[in-house]
Amino acid sequence: MSDSHPFLSTDFHIRWSTLTPENVAADVRSAIEQAKAAIEKIKALPQEALTYANTFAALEKATEPLDRAWGRLNHLDSVSNNDAQRAALNELLPEVSAFYSAIPLDDGLWQQLKTVAEGDLSSLDSVRRRFIEETCEGFISSGADLPADKKARMAEVSAELAQLTQKYSENVLDSTNAFELIIDDESRLAGLPESAKSAAAEDAAAKGHEGKWRFTLQQPSMVPVLKHAEDDELRRELWTAFSTVASEGEFDNADKVWKILELRQEKAELLGFKDFADLTLQRRMAKEGATALNFVQDLHDRIEDIFKQESLGLQEYKAAKTGAESTPLQPWEVAYWAEKQRQELYAFDDEVLRPYFSVEKVMSGMFAISSKIFGIDISERDSIYYESSSQRDGDSIEVWHPECKFYDIHDSQSKEHLGSFYADWHPRESKRGGAWMNCLEAGLPPMGNGDRQPHLGLIIGNMTKPVGDKPALLTHSEVETIFHEFGHLLHQLLSEVEIKSLSGTNVPWDFVELPSQFMENYCWDRESLDFFARHYETGEPIPEELFQKMLAARNYLSATANMRQLSFGKLDLELHINLAKYQGRDLDEVEKEILATYRAPLASEVPGMAKRFNHLFSSPTGYAAGYYSYKWAEVLDADAFTRFQKEGILNESTGRDFRKMILSRGNSQPVDQTFRDFMGRDPDLNAFLARNGLA
Repeated sequence: MSDSHPFLSTDFHIRWSTLTPENVAADVRSAIEQAKAAIEKIKALPQEALTYANTFAALEKATEPLDRAWGRLNHLDSVSNNDAQRAALNELLPEVSAFYSAIPLDDGLWQQLKTVAEGDLSSLDSVRRRFIEETCEGFISSGADLPADKKARMAEVSAELAQLTQKYSENVLDSTNAFELIIDDESRLAGLPESAKSAAAEDAAAKGHEGKWRFTLQQPSMVPVLKHAEDDELRRELWTAFSTVASEGEFDNADKVWKILELRQEKAELLGFKDFADLTLQRRMAKEGATALNFVQDLHDRIEDIFKQESLGLQEYKAAKTGAESTPLQPWEVAYWAEKQRQELYAFDDEVLRPYFSVEKVMSGMFAISSKIFGIDISERDSIYYESSSQRDGDSIEVWHPECKFYDIHDSQSKEHLGSFYADWHPRESKRGGAWMNCLEAGLPPMGNGDRQPHLGLIIGNMTKPVGDKPALLTHSEVETIFHEFGHLLHQLLSEVEIKSLSGTNVPWDFVELPSQFMENYCWDRESLDFFARHYETGEPIPEELFQKMLAARNYLSATANMRQLSFGKLDLELHINLAKYQGRDLDEVEKEILATYRAPLASEVPGMAKRFNHLFSSPTGYAAGYYSYKWAEVLDADAFTRFQKEGILNESTGRDFRKMILSRGNSQPVDQTFRDFMGRDPDLNAFLARNGLA
């Protein structure tokens, strides 16, 4: 299997060099046929022979080969995109989408499952009963109880959504990569940190522009320009390019956004729901769109006055410094003047922290913190990158790019291998933007006399690259991102659930951000910072004076930052709840209307972000009608961290409780109960407001 169908290989250490475009079609189609055969076997069982094991458990295993192959291909598409691979994925996308969407619409299969679900389940434990309940709800939400004509239409909608969202994502990537700005006049770079200039020079040289500076729309390249460059035109050019990604010509996503929204609405109506938000949230903590929208609006109302004060204060600050009249800023001026004001108010510049945040020390310190509080050991393994399978030599652990690293996690007491993961932190043109965690293989705890099956995951980012002989020196925000994604990873790799589809991060999406945002707290405490915030040359910790400045500046423009996140949630929910109100209009005008009180007044119109909003539109569901989850889970994480603050942020007993009661349980029980198990009560909003300086 490993040689003939590499995408289906069950080798724990994936042979990435064998996962080539020419193998895609045969492997994926083989997996589809295996899954079909397994499902037909379930359907052929006589009623009297039906059991949990030969129906629900068998269905769980039926799609594992396809999940594996399709997951690996989509992962490579996100980190190592190329034309041949993209073509192979798009060729198979209709077939794979049709197969997955057909499963809950298969009446024969559904009748078998219902027979078991409606029978005597008293011999099953609570986790297996929950799996039956979740599976049945998933089938119903996908159309299992629809009449034949509506089932057929549901399948068509699902297939069309898969293709549209894939093309949307490709347009964002291609539009981002289509832009570059080559600067040959160094005077235009005045104000830019030396780290950003060096990176731009190195990038230019790599592209054949020796002695010049190259800027792209990747965050590590663009953000320093917007925050520090004195050249207003330089900032304007980069800001304009970024704000119009996937908005023009062949990459324009406007029509795709409306079509995706229409198909999602149709899907909801087919299933008897008022809108896509109600359909999506029925199995999440919020339960319905109105609850999520009220949550967003409530937070908006609590901070709106402070937000207005911050916006006016920044406007007046610029006026005072320039001697001009106080008027709204241009959108490309906001980050620049905000950074100026912050440095003046707090005598603090983010750039002075970079030497204390080399990516290697951040990782090793993060591992040390996690090991102490969660009872785990983390070790890097030797790995190797092969450009082709012909280079393979022995049993080396392969990675998909030379910058990628591989790690193992073991339990510190039992020494069991709990899981392994890949880490790939720096941007490149073949890699989509942003940061994320994913699971390649869900593991299982020991069951009966069986051995533990370790999890296999990955964490990805687009952080500052190393320049010259220096290691990659990160901003504090980038450090938070690493801790965030590692929190997601721990949620998966420390899962102890006996059913894969209930394990790890397979929880309601308004709970999934709790472990990730929880880990960000360790980027702000003196005790935990000393584990990893060490000068890359001297090994010295952050000086106390600098640390105090960092804390003082933490909540600078806090209401503005929170309002920005709330605006994303507001836009998302409005489009998915009130589509009929906006349909057929200019997308940017709609966004302007929806976010009228969520945006600061600016001197120029700001293009909408819906055309490049991957979270909402690059997959059939993703964070659609769910972007509010970040703030919802932030309320949970701020509250949960108060227990650590009370008992000790590195308290091993508290950490073990968090591992046992939160990280290990996945979706094996309702997640509101999971939170209560750890805190002994329901969530409290006040911790979130206090942490953000908004109480």
